Amino acid sequence: MADALDVRGGSGRRKRPGRRSLRRRLNGRDRAVVMTMALLPAVFVLALVWFPAVLSVILSFGVWNGIGPIDTIQWVGTQNYHDIVTIYPPFWPAIRHNLIWLGFLFLGPTLLGMFLAVVLDKNMRFGRFYQTAFYMPVVLSLALTGFIWQLMYSRDQGLINEVFHSQVDWYGDPKVNLWAALVATAWRHTGYIMLIYLAGLKGVDPSLREAAAVDGATEVQTFFRIVFPVMRPINMIVVVIVVIESIRAFDLVWVINRGTNGLELIGALVAQNVVGEASRYGFGSALAVIMMVISSVFITLYLRVVFREERDR
Repeated sequence: MADALDVRGGSGRRKRPGRRSLRRRLNGRDRAVVMTMALLPAVFVLALVWFPAVLSVILSFGVWNGIGPIDTIQWVGTQNYHDIVTIYPPFWPAIRHNLIWLGFLFLGPTLLGMFLAVVLDKNMRFGRFYQTAFYMPVVLSLALTGFIWQLMYSRDQGLINEVFHSQVDWYGDPKVNLWAALVATAWRHTGYIMLIYLAGLKGVDPSLREAAAVDGATEVQTFFRIVFPVMRPINMIVVVIVVIESIRAFDLVWVINRGTNGLELIGALVAQNVVGEASRYGFGSALAVIMMVISSVFITLYLRVVFREERDR
């Protein structure tokens, strides 16, 4: 009886091992392994994420071509930010294009990926094959993706112009090249969203659907009134992913025409000023900071929702 009281405590509850008891169980080698596992990721995060981010913020207040030593930086305060919003012509078109990118990803690939996930969740025949086929564009390299869509969009030998007997320059015409790039992006993005929602649907309690069926609800009503609200964490993740993807959209437009001639995006403008012919590190860093701030707003909102749900549980 005394042993039981000693284990459970006076209130009858089992005591959790304190930090001291855990330290006593870890020998010197175990502590070294734990410290290494904690420090290595922290070092990589600091070196690859926080240090470049802080350095970009610092450089955004100066003028530097990246060639001379750091002490040759000319500090100009907020002049780079002022020039970006006032006298830099591609900036506001880039903002508009990023907003179009955001709306298109929400209304196109996201809804289509959700629909494909619902269909494939029915355990249909050849379901694994369809999942692989829809997800395949996500794992393809950027060069191969650009080559595939070049075969579709080529003005002289492209499949679309051959089928419709047209001579549209899909990548060169600024009136249509943005939408051509969005279709290529949707080809890659749909499979990613499909896989996320498919994983979320697998985690929904089947008893919820059975109860809804007993009450006479249709499959559409069951999904929108029961399944979709239950997948709120998945929905939040998808929202954050879509927002971040639309803000940092860069790779495909850079392959097409380096983000010019109707394909201006913030990410492409950063690359043009940092690694392009201009080599304006301060100006490009200011653009990167603007993009980072916009992304941080949505990430902060997402983390607040997640932490609030964890606190309410």
